Amino acid sequence: MGGGGPAAPPPPVPVPLCTVTDQRLEELSGLASDGDHLYAINDSDNGGIAIQVFGRDCEIQDTITAQVNPFDVEDLALAPDGRLWLADTGDNNRARETVALHVVSKDGDAQLFRLTYPDGKHDAEALLLDPQGIPYIVTKETLGSALVYRPTAPLVAGTTIPLEQVGKVSLAGTDTPGGPVKSPIVTRVVTGGAVSHDNKVIALRTYTDAYLYPVPDGDFVKALKSDPVRIPLPNEEQGEAIAFDPDGTLLSGSEFGKTTSSTITTVAGAAALATPPPPTTTPAPQPPAADTTSAAPATKTTTELWPAIGLGAAALVLVAAFIRRSRRKA
Repeated sequence: MGGGGPAAPPPPVPVPLCTVTDQRLEELSGLASDGDHLYAINDSDNGGIAIQVFGRDCEIQDTITAQVNPFDVEDLALAPDGRLWLADTGDNNRARETVALHVVSKDGDAQLFRLTYPDGKHDAEALLLDPQGIPYIVTKETLGSALVYRPTAPLVAGTTIPLEQVGKVSLAGTDTPGGPVKSPIVTRVVTGGAVSHDNKVIALRTYTDAYLYPVPDGDFVKALKSDPVRIPLPNEEQGEAIAFDPDGTLLSGSEFGKTTSSTITTVAGAAALATPPPPTTTPAPQPPAADTTSAAPATKTTTELWPAIGLGAAALVLVAAFIRRSRRKA
């Protein structure tokens, strides 16, 4: 008789929470939750910031506005102090000299922080905020690994801070259905990020799947080098939004795509699926904190080897599908 260990349990299935029909969220890109309310931003340039606040019935209850003209906001993170961090990091045309973070209070007060990459221009749709208030930006790469950056110094309004690359994330393609085009690339490009409220789990998502990384000792760089737990998020038209409830429930959302609505889904207890290892006695060193007061187990994290010509063509198709109108600079 054949041997072998017990079969791996099937991955959890996302459960619908509510349906988004409001056109103000037709390009839902960033999502956050405080347990009672959801906060979301649209991936669009309408000349200002508009953060939609809605209940678990997907009905918009309030809008937080700020007199800032962003270029291309792609993700959203909720800080422990209640402020919302917006990743103004989209750059489909690879044309921006700087990218930006907007830190917005619930009364609409906003601070703008500019950043520069050390190695050229990147498109990025994922923002992670660590316990010290240090932001991490994860790029969206159609070829090769996603790159992870963080500021080299505390953020100061009116000053452009250089970023440093501190890691890479390589995801293999999957057979999860969904995404804006039929291509293996849509199953491996990073379109959003989130951190659990206890800071023990990082989530990165693609158009079709979520990946959960346990965080050892609060070390985000080390966490993103580990093998994640994969949760399929099937049949999302253009899945870019991801968040955690305080209890560890994972939330996922999509742009409307070719339809007139999208569904917010949940995976209860998702954070517990990625259990961090026991803490070590020596915590990892951290760079200076941002000063915002002044102004199923995953597949191995190795990229699939596709023929160079076919991969290049697929990447061009994907990029062409998402080149939007030119956006104004923040």
